[in-house]
Amino acid sequence: MNEHRGQVVGYARVSAADQNLERQLIALQDVDRVFTDTASGKDAASRPQLQAMLAYVREGDVVRVKSLDRLARSTSDLLDLIGSMRKKGVAVQFIDNPALSSDTAQGEFMLTILAAVAQLERATIRERQAEGIALAKDRGVYDRAPKLTVEQIAAARERIAGGVPKAVVARDLDVSRATLYAALAGSGRYARAQGARNQAL
Repeated sequence: MNEHRGQVVGYARVSAADQNLERQLIALQDVDRVFTDTASGKDAASRPQLQAMLAYVREGDVVRVKSLDRLARSTSDLLDLIGSMRKKGVAVQFIDNPALSSDTAQGEFMLTILAAVAQLERATIRERQAEGIALAKDRGVYDRAPKLTVEQIAAARERIAGGVPKAVVARDLDVSRATLYAALAGSGRYARAQGARNQAL
């Protein structure tokens, strides 16, 4: 059995508003393989080439990205992605942010700090949400907002139209299939949300 030789795998992402892919590819330098997403979705689950890259890399590989925002759009997504790769024995290097590369002691320290900050932010947000809900209930005006945004529903429609099973889409969005069906049908609170949005327009 041949021993796996660690590869350097590049990842690049451009949006519709920023199509400077060449600059990213030049920054990645010599890599064994490159995965690129264009006009990608808001989260990691909606980027097909990112998902393909995560499935491709193996222990001993290094994922090279130009900058933090090319890999993730939020601190929590960044930490989740790096964490999932570290479990596979895969290191992450950032060309523009070497201090956060996971294959250095400094990077490990900085990622630990980021994780602590993100955890504190989540706890603070949950506390504020709970306080706001309690106050709204006291005033008798509390009505839970829809779990899915208009953008998430649109992205879900595109994925389903592309052949992705609804059960998979619901799981990726962290909602029940019933919630997804209601959102797609525009029923219940999604009908109210759509009506409010139309009035705003």
